[in-house]
Amino acid sequence: MTFTGKVIKGAIVLPPHVKLPEGLQLEVNIPELPAQEPAIHERLMKFAGIIQNLPRDFARNHDHYIHGAPKR
Repeated sequence: MTFTGKVIKGAIVLPPHVKLPEGLQLEVNIPELPAQEPAIHERLMKFAGIIQNLPRDFARNHDHYIHGAPKR
């Protein structure tokens, strides 16, 4: 038998008319996964370390250097 379902919140949901016995082992065949976009932190890593000559306390006081807030 072949049924088409969807993944909803991490669970495979089959059409309502499909009744399967509890505990039935299934084999799931996924024809092709859609291309996934890299996570935001992976995309931002290309910028890591490219700014040179920052003050030694930049990480701690970045709000001061960027926005003019008082130093910590």
